[in-house]
Amino acid sequence: MTITRPVTSKIRWLANAYYVAKRNVLEEGYADEIDWQYTVSIDRVNEEIFLREAAWVILSSGMHERVVRQRFPAISDAFFNWKSALVIIKNAEACRSHALHHFRNSAKIDAILAVADHVGSHGLEHVVDNLLENGIEYLQQFPYIGPATSYHLAKNIGVMCAKPDRHLCRIANKLGYNCVQQLCIDISNVTDEPVPVIDSVLWRYATLHHNYLELLSELVSTLQFTADQ
Repeated sequence: MTITRPVTSKIRWLANAYYVAKRNVLEEGYADEIDWQYTVSIDRVNEEIFLREAAWVILSSGMHERVVRQRFPAISDAFFNWKSALVIIKNAEACRSHALHHFRNSAKIDAILAVADHVGSHGLEHVVDNLLENGIEYLQQFPYIGPATSYHLAKNIGVMCAKPDRHLCRIANKLGYNCVQQLCIDISNVTDEPVPVIDSVLWRYATLHHNYLELLSELVSTLQFTADQ
């Protein structure tokens, strides 16, 4: 459970360290990625967005992001660029065959088809209403969408949450938190940055620096030392 807490000096140092990390991510050429996260909203999610992001999360499970990014345009083409769940299901065998030429994991391709079948059968409104009413756990009915990846998908379709993946969990633990959500909420309370954006910045920073835990810890310590002078 996450709670809103008073803003302490420690949280302000964390927020300042976040800004340093964000500047580095932008300088490394990931402005478009961060800008995209600002625009995502559950109120504006449509069938194309939901199917695309579900497929991205399914394919990314246990796989390097760079590999998925390289193959995703061809996979999207195999699934009619996610325009319609019903069209995908009507052409399921052709979609499956085409996709397997580019991504040879039949279980994950079948998982994408299962999501399309659910959306096509029940409608996106039903899916979104159940997500909002029953919580992120609702997404875990889909193959490859588990306790951590359900937050990844929720974040990518505009739910105000962070994903507890290995990078974010390690960062939280290093900075004295046992909850990724609380870390991002604390930073958000100071910066007014959306929690999903904070997640994206910290995650991308971690992928850019193999020693990201030490760098972030040193940043916080340096900012604290400077403030105390």
